[in-house]
Amino acid sequence: MSRKNLFVAGAVLALAAFPLLAGSFGIDLVTKIMIFAILALSLELLVGMTGLVCFGQAALFGLAGYAAVRLSPESESASMWWLLPASVAVAGLYALFMGALSLRTKGVYFIMVTLAFAQMAYYVVHDTPLGGGTDGIYLYFKPTLAIGSWTIADLDKPLTFYYLVLVFLAVVFAKLALLARSRFGRALAGIHASEQRMRATGYSTYPYKLAAFVISGCIAGVAGFLFAVKDGFVNPELLSWHLSGSVLIMIILGGLGHLRGAVLGAFAFTLLQELFQSEAVFGSFAKHWHLGLGLAIIACVALLPRGLIGLPAEVRRRLSGEGSVR
Repeated sequence: MSRKNLFVAGAVLALAAFPLLAGSFGIDLVTKIMIFAILALSLELLVGMTGLVCFGQAALFGLAGYAAVRLSPESESASMWWLLPASVAVAGLYALFMGALSLRTKGVYFIMVTLAFAQMAYYVVHDTPLGGGTDGIYLYFKPTLAIGSWTIADLDKPLTFYYLVLVFLAVVFAKLALLARSRFGRALAGIHASEQRMRATGYSTYPYKLAAFVISGCIAGVAGFLFAVKDGFVNPELLSWHLSGSVLIMIILGGLGHLRGAVLGAFAFTLLQELFQSEAVFGSFAKHWHLGLGLAIIACVALLPRGLIGLPAEVRRRLSGEGSVR
């Protein structure tokens, strides 16, 4: 087994064992981080694997969350067997619509068009009764995961939901790893390296990019569904450009071009945010947590240009450099 596989297996085992040592706050926090890690993996497919810098990922995340709440009955629990696919389908369809038009542009224009689509979705839920306005809407009954009368998982229990999210994270990671090794994944890598050269070799790059965009949207939809179920509440901030920017920072912080980097970045960014927001650590300075977080991210990017995933190699390089000087 390679070191990469050992790292992934060790990380999964550590996350599985974490609830044995953590309290309710820790379980809730890591559950949220794992959901953000799924969202970061969805953006990694676009940015790291295909070279498409998208600023509308939060719209796909938020729309799936709103769909999960809006499609759920107010008097009883919905079945997760149909609610999850329906929520993901909403995100996937909007990704198809957004990608079909935005992929006609390139570079900064592509970024701006995806941002425009995200803001359009944001203002629909913010300014219309469909999304409950600024107050958001509540999920009165969490969905059930059952076969007949046999309940597979009680999603009202934080520990059960924690392990469900862990399973989703592992499956999404494994699927994207397989996709990267497939012919489709190699085509995306070629588009990332040189789209013009791919076209010269006979590839029609537009369908590949659109397929990647829709797959990314569906994965973001899974994360949005899980987030809505976790909190039992959605509001327009789930679709804001601030969240899209945060997820982009996560994959850059972790290391672009690596699935492990997207997960590491989600953990690092969220834990740094929690650290600088802690009044127990920073006292009254905690209200200026944006400043501390920004400085920490700048330091990480400056010292680790390849992201956190490149930290071991950077340490080895520095140690070998010191050894050669001596």
